[in-house]
Amino acid sequence: MQITGEMLIGHDAVRGTAGSQLAFDPTLNADIAQPSFGLGTRADVERAATLAAAAFDPYRNLPLARRAEFLEAIADEILALGDALIQRAHQESGLPVARLTGERGRTIGQLRLFAQGVRDGHFLGAIVDTAQPARQPLPRVDLRQAKVPLGPVAVFGASNFPLAFSVAGGDTASALAAGAPVIVKAHSAHLGTSELVGRAVQRAAQRTDMPEGVFSMLIGAGRDIGEALVAHPAIKAVGFTGSRQGGLALVRIANQRPEPIPVYAEMSSINPVFLLPSALAARGETIAQGFVESLALGAGQFCTNPGLVIAIDGPDLDRFITAASDALAAKAPQVMLTSGICAAYRQSREQVQAAPGVQAVANGSEAQQPNTAQAALYVTSASDLLANAALQSEMFGPASVIVRAQSWQEVLDVAEHLEGQLTATLQLDAPDHAAARALVTILERKCGRILANGFPTGVEVSHAMVHGGPYPATSNAMHTSVGATAIDRFLRPVCYQDLPDALRPAAVQAANPLGIWRLVDGAPVAPERAGG
Repeated sequence: MQITGEMLIGHDAVRGTAGSQLAFDPTLNADIAQPSFGLGTRADVERAATLAAAAFDPYRNLPLARRAEFLEAIADEILALGDALIQRAHQESGLPVARLTGERGRTIGQLRLFAQGVRDGHFLGAIVDTAQPARQPLPRVDLRQAKVPLGPVAVFGASNFPLAFSVAGGDTASALAAGAPVIVKAHSAHLGTSELVGRAVQRAAQRTDMPEGVFSMLIGAGRDIGEALVAHPAIKAVGFTGSRQGGLALVRIANQRPEPIPVYAEMSSINPVFLLPSALAARGETIAQGFVESLALGAGQFCTNPGLVIAIDGPDLDRFITAASDALAAKAPQVMLTSGICAAYRQSREQVQAAPGVQAVANGSEAQQPNTAQAALYVTSASDLLANAALQSEMFGPASVIVRAQSWQEVLDVAEHLEGQLTATLQLDAPDHAAARALVTILERKCGRILANGFPTGVEVSHAMVHGGPYPATSNAMHTSVGATAIDRFLRPVCYQDLPDALRPAAVQAANPLGIWRLVDGAPVAPERAGG
């Protein structure tokens, strides 16, 4: 399919009139000459938002099967783009073709997961408390609860996942599954990729006869379009993956509106890895190899990149550092997503290396080409880390800091001192379990996912996954941006008291026409017995 440089507003392709921008090839360090992408105006935001608001009630009231068919049609249309999508994403991001092929599979898989979730209806949270007119001392009225979508959602494409966290990524898929129209602001780092995927969504919407306005995609340089989108009264929630600075800017705009709205921003995490004593002694060199592979994966441009390692000082940790340094030295430099990201990575490395008590112990092969990242490993003491908050700053790239603690209590002190995280990893063996209990208790307050004997890069799209965590990992620790329960971000509960059955939503009607599990008078009831 030809890329035209147009935005997508409802059924139309629209050329932006606020100037133009070329896509960029980070591998060649050069603009992609054709086409140029027209930049949108606030009038384009107004048009997209007006269409989304008009589409909201018709879309959310469609049968659930129709909504699921739309999600599956998006998956089919993305797959039908074939190699052209992968090649364009590779050109705009520098990410390997194999990585992007896997990411496309994840994108399609999460769309189909949400389609399945829409069909089973569990996300509606149907609860029925039947009337008890004879109850003493007071009768009970009939109460029924079901969830409804918040309204149109603004989604910001992420730089590091041009497919799975972008135009048709998890935020878009979960919002559409909830019954909410979506307006995407395409990321400037992958404009052509965004148009290809956006047109796939647009075709799917037309193919399944969705209301116009259920999906739009805008393009804008700088902050103007994004700020206008978040501030628009038709928008009722925001999904964002990116920097802490960018996420907090959107939170401020959302909170300053006459009607504040939730911003689900995934922002900053260093994902600590704790090496417990027995595991470190028994298999430190093996752990070091896995750690370096995780650290360097995708040039370290994962929000779950292991940016901190904590262990008790001694010969076992020395062996780990030696093995990790040897493995890191063999790592070739990799192209980063954008020149800006590469410059920020180099600056963050310089800041860490200049901090008191920090020693550089290993580097990957030197970066000779533009926009490439050299891997790096640093060592510091727990006391220096505790004294310098800057050592907790995310280095978005293949660099990590190893922390030497003098005792297990100091390990716990470091854990207690950490900011909120997406993940924390425990490398442990059976003799470590007793010591790990206190650490797990701390980490439950600090992060959204605790894993053992693995590495945090690689986020399974499943029912149980949590990709979130306390601030600054996210702006809202109550929810996940990956997995089936990501849909909950865009829903709210409504209680129906003594409403006539014909006026109740299908999820809580007496005959249970959706055939879903419900909680009836406090007990879970299967579909065939869920009347009430």
